[in-house]
Amino acid sequence: MDVLAIVVPCYNEEEMLPITFPELRRKLNELIEKGKISPDSFALYVNDGSKDNTWDLIEKESKEHKDVRGLKLAGNVGHQFALTAGLVFAKDICDISISIDADLQDDIDVFEEMVDKYHEGCDIVYGVRNKRKTDTFFKRFTAQTFYRVMNFCGAKTIYNHADFRLMSKRALEQYSQYGEENLFIRGIVPLIGYKTECVYYDRKVRVAGESKYPLKKMIALAIDGITSFSVKPIRFIVYLGIFSVILSFIAFIYAIVPYFLKLTEPGWTSLIVSIWFLGGVQLISIGLIGEYIGKIYMEVKRRPRYNIEKYTEE
Repeated sequence: MDVLAIVVPCYNEEEMLPITFPELRRKLNELIEKGKISPDSFALYVNDGSKDNTWDLIEKESKEHKDVRGLKLAGNVGHQFALTAGLVFAKDICDISISIDADLQDDIDVFEEMVDKYHEGCDIVYGVRNKRKTDTFFKRFTAQTFYRVMNFCGAKTIYNHADFRLMSKRALEQYSQYGEENLFIRGIVPLIGYKTECVYYDRKVRVAGESKYPLKKMIALAIDGITSFSVKPIRFIVYLGIFSVILSFIAFIYAIVPYFLKLTEPGWTSLIVSIWFLGGVQLISIGLIGEYIGKIYMEVKRRPRYNIEKYTEE
């Protein structure tokens, strides 16, 4: 039977882990009893430089239960890198993995359906939300806008899918070949190209702790996703420049007629408006180009994406 590794990135989750540990253990035992997975299956908790007692809880739990293992990163590297560290590490000690956040807002009861689809020949199974009832209107709107923009820019994202997915060993092997610094996992995984399926679930409300993805981080993730997978924003600058030239030509005609009719007024407001408009366009364009240059700078240095400090075996 196949060994399943549940990969759980954790950052300051001391309030949530006492709930997460028994829930994931219960689900593992259910799947083992049904003969779906090997008795050697386990949950791998990746500590992403937490400042609370997250690692102490993981270490204590791993000593008391053989189905719990811990991976401690040397510092906080962010959710995407922490998840990658867990997936890449797990590929050598498991046959399939399921990634899920420690808050368990994603429904663990669809694990069995994911595993069944794997046994039917799927290498990647996406967990997709049915609805966003637990989100505010603002979060729903921004999320929907984000997916539309990503697809418009050419990234093959799965609508309403975050980082809750099953991946086979060979899918993990392929994923480990993607070594970019600007990580956007939900955009990279569809590039692997193996057979995929989706399972649908209703997202739950967080029962303890706080969300680790406030608006600031969500915006940063969106920018990383868009600029990592598409150059369309730079092409948009070209189109904007052409539009500005056409607009300036129209404005020139609009200005030259009153000049010959002696109807001009000193300090014409449109002059200031045009200066502000073109100045704003230039600043936005320079900033966007700088974003791409900055990403190139980070990529060419080829620094390690994370360092593993400690691993607790069964």
